[in-house]
Amino acid sequence: MKGAIEKLQQQALQIRISIIESLQAAGSGHLGGSLGLADIFTVLYFHELTHDPQAPRWHKRDRLVLSIGHVAPVLYATLAHAGYFPPEELQTLRKLGSRLQGHPALVHEIPGLETSAGSLGQGLSIGVGMALAAKLRKDQHRIFTIHGDGELQEGSIWEAAMSASHHKLNNLIAIVDRNKLQIDGETSKVMELEPLADKWRAFGWDVKECNGNDMESIIDTFEQIRTNRTSPTVILAQTKMGAGVPEIENNYKWHGKPPTKEQAPIFIEQLKQNT
Repeated sequence: MKGAIEKLQQQALQIRISIIESLQAAGSGHLGGSLGLADIFTVLYFHELTHDPQAPRWHKRDRLVLSIGHVAPVLYATLAHAGYFPPEELQTLRKLGSRLQGHPALVHEIPGLETSAGSLGQGLSIGVGMALAAKLRKDQHRIFTIHGDGELQEGSIWEAAMSASHHKLNNLIAIVDRNKLQIDGETSKVMELEPLADKWRAFGWDVKECNGNDMESIIDTFEQIRTNRTSPTVILAQTKMGAGVPEIENNYKWHGKPPTKEQAPIFIEQLKQNT
């Protein structure tokens, strides 16, 4: 297990480096949340998901819905390192004519992309539809949705949560990036979410919590939910915005800020020292 964890940690390092390099080349984008989610995306694509980069539309694949579309850099970097398209393409992020725009869009035909994303609060409803369709077809694949905690201030999230439990969608797993920050500051000051776990339970969901920047904690949580056969599951993943770069960790001002040409190599060196 130790060797597998170390391999995943090295993979997450490469994904974080690609995120920094692509945002620096773009001159814009969302760095903090993308870095914070790198460990979760690494575990998903290199350990947990059933998927095939050589057959992106394989019917039996698990589906991943990125509801917080502005952290597209972590999705793009992970897909590239998983083999869906060449990592060199990451340097085209947000450039005119590139497939890799600031928010992912199906119109660009990016291999491995399941949905377009932009307006917050929509992904869970999409996931509910996918999960219900899979149930009706008696398909065995799972649907994972990725959310920001600030996004949970959207009423549409809770309408979808109610629908998911009503239909007993045990093939639906929502992952919340619980870094307690959003674009305007701390979620507790913008709009308090606590008691968050109790709210999900009240809506009929099985609730798990993990350290979203610790590989063992993430893997253990995914193992736990394999036995859930009656309800949808939400994972409240405690993360650090900007995880891996001490200079920007837990600083909401890095929500939508790219590194400069001078900062990028410094941040990458910090990542290497902390891995």
